[in-house]
Parts: sequence; structure tokens; C-alpha cells
Amino acid sequence: MRGNNAVETIRELIHEDRYIITLHAKSRMDQRGISTEDIITLIMNGEIIENYTDSKPCPSALIMGTVAGCCCHAVVALCKNHLRIITVYWPGEDEWIDARKRKSN
Repeated sequence: MRGNNAVETIRELIHEDRYIITLHAKSRMDQRGISTEDIITLIMNGEIIENYTDSKPCPSALIMGTVAGCCCHAVVALCKNHLRIITVYWPGEDEWIDARKRKSN
């Protein structure tokens, strides 16, 4: 899942309503006060900051965007005919440098 092609495919799947929000993602969204509209806006306007090409069953990526003016991350999987929204979270300062780059351990 690399480059503009992946971003275009992700946005096309969202636009065509060919996405699934997992139960885990829904639970995290409820816990964090993030609506479906918020997560869709984040994905449509965000940028891929990490790729997980070996993820199973589908390659996945970490998308950084904003919700209510705050930086937010969403993990999505690009499956054959749909997008799967895996989770969403607020990046913590203990793990992230300016929400874009992981701190080294």
C-alpha cells in the first residue's frame, strides 16, 4: 500500500461506501468521542504515515488526520473490494514526535 495509488483507492472506496468499521474501531470511536463522519473526514483528508504491507488478511496503513482540530490516527486495511477501518486513536506524546513519527525505543 504505497504512494498516491493507495490514497486514491482508499478515497474511492470511502466515496463508494465500500468500507467496514470493525467492532473494535466502533468501540474505540465511542470511547474517544469520534463519530463516523469524523473518521471518514480524517481518512479522506489525511495522509498515510506508515505502511504495514505484510498485514493479514489485507495490507494496512496508518493514516494521520484531524478530528475537531486535533491530530488523530486511523489504521485501515485495504482489502480486495473494500476498506476495513481497524482502529482510531489520539497519538500520545510518549510514543510520537509531532504525531507523524514514532519515537525510537
